[in-house]
Amino acid sequence: MSGCNSCSRRDFVATGTLAAVGAFLAACGGGDSNPTAPAPGAVTVTVTLASFPALATVGGIARVTTTGTPIAVVRSGPSSYRAFSMVCPHQGTTIGITATGFRCPNHGATFNANGGWIGGQNTSGLVEFTVTSNATAGTITITS
Repeated sequence: MSGCNSCSRRDFVATGTLAAVGAFLAACGGGDSNPTAPAPGAVTVTVTLASFPALATVGGIARVTTTGTPIAVVRSGPSSYRAFSMVCPHQGTTIGITATGFRCPNHGATFNANGGWIGGQNTSGLVEFTVTSNATAGTITITS
């Protein structure tokens, strides 16, 4: 506000308040963007299940390394799998795998193995990808 000799105190306080609110919203991820939602078709990963021992049992969770979004695969049944983005929907931090699901190291948001938010920083559930299984080849294909 330097150089504003004709600004009233009310204008100065109003402008300062608007700037502070804008900075607060930016710091809290106040926009509508979802850092975990890749564009349709942006993710296509084929995973050889034998390469991930954690997926040998129902309830197992493994991180699949890709060149883009970090992905977690959960074995949800004897022949079914689910895949989730490992990017926290709150501010885009890569989440970690726990014994029963996932946890954001920055804000403490926790998610169950189905990707649903269950505690900590209130946020939405994890973004889920489509999983297609090929039992003959022992692979799954993950797509957005």
